[in-house]
Amino acid sequence: MNNSTLIVGLAQIQAEKGDLVNNLKTHLEFIAASARLGADLVAFPELSLTGYELELAAELALEAGSSVLTELSRAAVRHRIVVVAGCPLKNGAGKPFIGAVICFSDGRVEYYAKQYLHPGEEQYCAPGHRNYQFPVKGHRVALAICADFGEARHGRDAKAAGAGFYLASALISEQGFAADSRMLSSLAARLAVPVLLCNHVGATGGWVACGNSGFWDGAGRPVFAARGANTGLVLCTLGEEPQAGRFYPIQAEPASTVSL
Repeated sequence: MNNSTLIVGLAQIQAEKGDLVNNLKTHLEFIAASARLGADLVAFPELSLTGYELELAAELALEAGSSVLTELSRAAVRHRIVVVAGCPLKNGAGKPFIGAVICFSDGRVEYYAKQYLHPGEEQYCAPGHRNYQFPVKGHRVALAICADFGEARHGRDAKAAGAGFYLASALISEQGFAADSRMLSSLAARLAVPVLLCNHVGATGGWVACGNSGFWDGAGRPVFAARGANTGLVLCTLGEEPQAGRFYPIQAEPASTVSL
């Protein structure tokens, strides 16, 4: 087992509906802030680049080589950090995927497609068909997008693949948070690995997200969570005793200077 410390930033952001330009700018600001604070990895919520706007997914779906993803990759390389961002991904076989793009500090870019869809999501999006883990500082991180973590098989597969941490990007409202929190705590205890949650704040896709991004240890105990729906960065220190977290308020600048 790898005992080195892993520092993860959870970017708790307010996404603008369908606004790739300004949402990308917010991502770049949080990536830079995470690097300044010493993070090895920064993760964003589900569909963070577009907001959870399923009716716009086909129109806004991205593909490899798009200017948005190129900018994210350049930021990962420049700041020497791994970036996990959410976006609809083009699917040559039909409806887009609810996806994640993973940008590494060496310039590699990989992708994951949400496998387990919430009721209603299938109207706009197709499910993915493969699990995904990636290495950071010798640790293996299993990636989940929202409803994935509610499927027992997804967690079992992550554990079987040797994941040392489980990272979930999501959209969770105040009404759903208590149940999802219990589910994530139980998952951490079953897998005996820390489980991290990155959630939106504010309105997106007809929901009002409640924030509370944070993590549970390998016994299922809550270690740290942002309190309330405030924009900012949760910094999680993992892999050492004691594990710790801290919240840094960050307000993205208005008006974009990013050109796509």
